[in-house]
Amino acid sequence: MNPIEYARRHSHYLARHLDSGNLQPEVFLPMLEKTLAEADFQAFADWSGIIAAEDEAELARQLRLLRRYVVAQIIVRDINRISDLDEVTRTITLFADFAINTALQFAHAYYQGLYGTPLGRYTQSPQHLSVVAMGKAGGYELNVSSDIDLIFVYPESGETDGRRARENQEFFTKVGKKLIALLDDITADGQVFRVDMRLRPDGDSGALVSSETALEQYLIQHGREWERYAWCKGRVVTPYPNGIAALVRPFVFRKYLDYNAYEGMRRLHRQIRSEVSKKGMADNIKLGAGGIREVEFIAQIFQMIRGGQMRALQLKGTRETLHKLAEADILPQAQADMLLEAYRFLRDVEHRLQYWDDQQTQTLPADPDQQQLLAESMGFADYAAFSDGLNAHRARVNALFNEILSDPDAEADETHAWQWLWQGGADEQAKRERLQQAGFDADAVVGRLDNIRSSNKYRHLSAHAQPRFDAAVPRLAEAAAALPNPTETLLRLLDFLENISRRSAYLAFLNEHPQTLRHLAEIMGQSAWVADYLTRYPILLDELISAQLLETQFDWPRLAAELSDGLANCNGDTEAQMDVLRHFQHAQVFRLAVQDLAGLWTVEALSDELSLLADTVIAAAMPYVWADMPKKHRDTPRFAVVGYGKLGGKELGYASDLDLVYLYDDPHPDAADVYTRFARRLTNWLATATGAGMLYDVDLRLRPNGDSGFLAHSVAAFEKYQRENAWTWEHQSLTRARFICGEADIQTAFERIRRDMLTAERDRKALAQEIIAMREKMFATHPPEDGNVKYARGGVVDVEFIVQYLILAYARDYPALLDNYGNIALLDIAAGCGLADKDLAAQSRDAYRFYRQQQHNAKLCDGNRAADGNTPAAYYDSVRRLWAEVFGEAVRFKAE
Repeated sequence: MNPIEYARRHSHYLARHLDSGNLQPEVFLPMLEKTLAEADFQAFADWSGIIAAEDEAELARQLRLLRRYVVAQIIVRDINRISDLDEVTRTITLFADFAINTALQFAHAYYQGLYGTPLGRYTQSPQHLSVVAMGKAGGYELNVSSDIDLIFVYPESGETDGRRARENQEFFTKVGKKLIALLDDITADGQVFRVDMRLRPDGDSGALVSSETALEQYLIQHGREWERYAWCKGRVVTPYPNGIAALVRPFVFRKYLDYNAYEGMRRLHRQIRSEVSKKGMADNIKLGAGGIREVEFIAQIFQMIRGGQMRALQLKGTRETLHKLAEADILPQAQADMLLEAYRFLRDVEHRLQYWDDQQTQTLPADPDQQQLLAESMGFADYAAFSDGLNAHRARVNALFNEILSDPDAEADETHAWQWLWQGGADEQAKRERLQQAGFDADAVVGRLDNIRSSNKYRHLSAHAQPRFDAAVPRLAEAAAALPNPTETLLRLLDFLENISRRSAYLAFLNEHPQTLRHLAEIMGQSAWVADYLTRYPILLDELISAQLLETQFDWPRLAAELSDGLANCNGDTEAQMDVLRHFQHAQVFRLAVQDLAGLWTVEALSDELSLLADTVIAAAMPYVWADMPKKHRDTPRFAVVGYGKLGGKELGYASDLDLVYLYDDPHPDAADVYTRFARRLTNWLATATGAGMLYDVDLRLRPNGDSGFLAHSVAAFEKYQRENAWTWEHQSLTRARFICGEADIQTAFERIRRDMLTAERDRKALAQEIIAMREKMFATHPPEDGNVKYARGGVVDVEFIVQYLILAYARDYPALLDNYGNIALLDIAAGCGLADKDLAAQSRDAYRFYRQQQHNAKLCDGNRAADGNTPAAYYDSVRRLWAEVFGEAVRFKAE
């Protein structure tokens, strides 16, 4: 069947215009062959001539005629499955943008002729009205029969410069009214779009237009929760400079994870369901259960919660948001695919309902003939089969919607089993007895709870926050009671709860995800360090519900790409970029720590991951720090970062400093100044505390000349220093140095310099004496006590000094020692080269592994986890004997 004839069966609107000759074939038929774009709209009429002639009637007529052709073209292509959903919604949205801008151009020119150009009071610059499209128009998701929800905003107050001067507010009100009339008035040619202005500040009772300052004040002082959801899709469709996005963003997207959004969304949905129930709208595919609105709400709830942290989620469209949620592993791919399929199906149905007679309807037809035609247009044999398919989609959407937005309070028992612990007026003696029976130190717990209840912080909690706080206390006590150290665990949990109490979003998280409380208690019970880390960075609570929390496969290239995207999405906002780095690093550290507590990592493998994390963060920061640099002479810096110490040796711990050296190789006369400033900025990015917390402590003292040296050194200067001025201890440090990121040519040069320095010919006896003397100098500030595995004789430092000596003394003859594999591997290599007794080297490797595990456990596990059941003393002797063998009898440890 001819596509036009097939389409007319499914659209009275199309048939009516075809039969009346309102669609000229020479205009209409070419339009069916392509996807329409703004150029096609521009070519439809002489818009500039109409505007210049101030022919308002002709402009209104041509816009309505164009709308007729656009809608007819969409119907034919969609009904015949020539176009897809994206083309349908984008075409009508682009037409709406074109119509708005054309009408605005006319209205502005008309009143400018009467009153002159509106000027800003402070800038004295010409002013233009910005039109913000809300809802589906904002998300490029319009239907052919949609209203368009608009908000009018102008930059600043002032007045026009004509003889009949008008305040900008009055001028733009007149412009806005004329724009609305040009689109909304019904004439003999129909209507372009119904225009709805009710989303503006204060709705129908508010001013038609607002200055940017007035809009910002309104959002701060009076903005309601539903307005946040509305503004999420707000899109400025006019081309004039404005600051709307910057002032709206913090209102819509909270700086921290916003779990309060759950309750706001529930309230909004309850209102909609109440309306649906009152009006008997079960057959409404938009507002009914499992309808379009529920898909939109699912996408939007995650935007509201996480959009402030993940700017990549600050999207306008439902489908693009669902794709991004799956990509970010926030929504399982299977669920996202299900929602996308259902959304596409529901929107196709919605369009076919509206194609019938160009009515804004989402209600399924009651007429049997129309039902059959609807089924056929959706690819079904009959309406029963169509209904089965539709109902299946709606059931899946509704089930997921209920799962995501179910109310935990409604599902929970009215009184928690441990409610007695937090109830006022309870029998104190009975309370203490029950605590003791549950394994708690009753005095410590009761005293802490009394302190909380009487504290100003608790008594001044908001009406929303206090009930959430009250609900959390019994649940936390129950979770702590199941653990081996219930008192210590509960006290940490209460410290955490009190710390987050002023941020109701975190209390909302605990309320929304009560199943995570057991996991939270287990983690805090095992580690004071992790408890403190979570207390400092409560945003990491969100990681507890991540499917990847215990997934030990860290895809660093993918994570680096995600981090780079997050930085790019900050649009040059330095503070936001620094926060993105910190949130990323904190999340990965927390994930590693939880896995570590679960016994999923060896200390060597964990250090590798922490080192890769630091490498990733530094590499990600560098280009954005450079982009933020003023007065630079290159697009990309000829600069590199070298890691020393634990970073260089890939032995980072959770709280290790980063020992860094900065190098550059650039002949530009200003290079020294530019790269010094760059080094300072990069260090600030890595080390400065922001609202998101700390990233790393950075130590630059290992650079040439230490604290008195330049922050960044040219490769030539670095090489000269290493050859002519470096002390032995600096060459010891060089054994652990490693290129981190930056210019490839500098990496090549650095590795050549390192190789040359480490393979230089040395007097081995003199080298040994120097290293021994250096080790003994440390005794004054770090006594070699057996209780300290780092500085004890035969401890960590001695293993490191042994390895460093072997590299400096023998790398010239055994190049395998140059590979920076870490001390454990290098001991094995040295033994393989015959430089150390194999048994002693193996025992010392075991000792070093034990020491590192002991240090690690002391940091992470409150010192409660033994490395292997042995004591450090069992290992000291092996390292001492290796020391004596490597350095010789004459340089054995001095007697105390």
